Amino acid sequence: MNLFSRGTTLRRSAPPTAPPGPAGRPASAQGMPDPALAALTGEWMIDPAHSRIGFSVRHAMVTTVRGAFTDYQSRLYFDGRDPAGSKAEIVLSTASVDTGVEQRDAHLVGRDFLDAATYPRMRFTSTAVRLADGDVYRMSGDLTIKNATRPVVLELTYIGHVTDPFGYERVGFDGTTTINRSEWGLTYNSRLAEGGAMVSEKVRLQFDIAAIRAQ
Repeated sequence: MNLFSRGTTLRRSAPPTAPPGPAGRPASAQGMPDPALAALTGEWMIDPAHSRIGFSVRHAMVTTVRGAFTDYQSRLYFDGRDPAGSKAEIVLSTASVDTGVEQRDAHLVGRDFLDAATYPRMRFTSTAVRLADGDVYRMSGDLTIKNATRPVVLELTYIGHVTDPFGYERVGFDGTTTINRSEWGLTYNSRLAEGGAMVSEKVRLQFDIAAIRAQ
């Protein structure tokens, strides 16, 4: 498992040589990164206690089921000077899926869907990053589920940067993408009497990220 480096520890912030600017959205001009973001360049780790890697899917055509993966490893590298130098890797435990309903979770980790016994890990690895507009980045990458790897594009919004009361530097991003689950071999379904499917083919993936600077 390549998560950029091993044995990484969290780092408390030191007085910056150049102030990163106030928390919130950076101002950019003509598609260029805000110069204040240069102070954020470096490695970061997702803080699971304040982050959520989740999904939502339409159920029975009339409601939405939401869930999340609670066990994962991550490494992020953010290049505030040149977004193209940024990269990310997240490895999730498929058995850690949690929708709040035990019976449904057991079905999702079983052979009909994720088959966690055979495929215990899911992985996202970035391949390219670009600044789209203002505080919005587009991260292309490879998503692997059940040994099937296909490209996806995440839309990431920069939320802000702070130093918490314990001295840790924190940065926030919200990301989302929509996939067709059947392209990763998640083809189980039931048909409704009125027509349509019990579970939508489209699944929205959501990344609500609070990351702490790593050393």
